[in-house]
Amino acid sequence: MNLLRLMPALLLCLPLIACGDNASSSSDTSPGKAVAEATGNVGKTVKDATDKARQEIAKGNIKISADNQPQAEITPDGRLLIGGKEVETTAAQRSQLLDYRGHVAGIAQDGMDIGVAGAKLGASAAGEALKGVFSGDTDGIEKRINAEAAKIEAQAKQLCNRLPAMLASQQALARDLPAFKPYASMDQSDVDDCGKDTVVNR
Repeated sequence: MNLLRLMPALLLCLPLIACGDNASSSSDTSPGKAVAEATGNVGKTVKDATDKARQEIAKGNIKISADNQPQAEITPDGRLLIGGKEVETTAAQRSQLLDYRGHVAGIAQDGMDIGVAGAKLGASAAGEALKGVFSGDTDGIEKRINAEAAKIEAQAKQLCNRLPAMLASQQALARDLPAFKPYASMDQSDVDDCGKDTVVNR
């Protein structure tokens, strides 16, 4: 990664990532301070959005789509709705629905954690690159950014470890609840292919 080549784009991006920062009245208008504030704003904006999404996942219906099928939903108490109508289920089937819902919700929430980390890294990289130009320490900054990117890659690959259990839950649900079978679109290839292209661009 050549930080100097990134400078024109980074300088153009600074007003954009700083937009909405109307709270600061400090007389310190240095590039370093501006970037630090913009980085914090980006992280907060993404976190606020993901916090709202987490609440929706925890308290709302999880929607599942399939080709040529009406939308299905799994409620927080384990009921299955297809096209807005509840499917009759047994206590055991509702338990299976809750188990599958838990896998979907867990992977979605972990994915949001990775998204927040990625957004923060992107904003931080812009700031670090700008600081590097002024300090001359572009090599050291590049190493730090790459180290953080490697952590995000590792997080993303951890998601793959959750897929076998999710697939097993889905297959059991499709077997025991025929109405759900058309929505069981995940297969072994999804597990096998997961993580093959997990790369964070530095």
